[in-house]
Amino acid sequence: MTAVQEKKKKIIEAFQFRHATKAFDPTKKISEEDFQFILETGRLSPSSVGYEPWKFLVVQNKELREKIRQVSFGAQGQLPTASHFVILLARKNARYDSSYVQQLLREVKEIPEETLAKMNEAYRSFQENDLNLFESERALFDWASKQTYIALGNMMTSAAQIGIDSCPIEGFNLEKVTKILEDEGLLEDGAFGVSVMAAFGYRAQEPNHAKVRQSAESVTKWVY
Repeated sequence: MTAVQEKKKKIIEAFQFRHATKAFDPTKKISEEDFQFILETGRLSPSSVGYEPWKFLVVQNKELREKIRQVSFGAQGQLPTASHFVILLARKNARYDSSYVQQLLREVKEIPEETLAKMNEAYRSFQENDLNLFESERALFDWASKQTYIALGNMMTSAAQIGIDSCPIEGFNLEKVTKILEDEGLLEDGAFGVSVMAAFGYRAQEPNHAKVRQSAESVTKWVY
């Protein structure tokens, strides 16, 4: 077996290993090094036009976790037992001309001023005309939220590759979770909204059934 074949085999094994873990072993904690690795794969994830409109809120406080659990039907087993619990936040305003985007392009990506004007015009047209993102605040936020799912997928896959379990969670009351985080001052005065959650840790028990998916033929169509 070649090195590439071995790598592909290990990646598929990680996908087979991963399942939506409902309860974790509370006595087993992810090491700081391993969780920083998981977070780094989220940070390095791609996003539409490179805007990185996310923040990873790692909730380790037990009292805050309990408040969230009370309004999250899909995290009843995960919140009390997960080694690490992450709420992925999405930016409310990731418009091309927002102060966040302009700071990102100038100071982080170091785009030259002579290039920035052309880039801003291209991104304006992309957001306004191609995707119709300016029709509502919700449309712009939903677009930013889509980007967080790319990071989420990469974080769960990288975790699985080093033997760490995870569970993506959408089963929560958005309004109530938002209120809890607002009261804690964690949404930066409305700059962020709640996108999705994820729990990480080590499974309390093995799943009682094999992974089942639709066939490759039923979900794939080749167009020549």
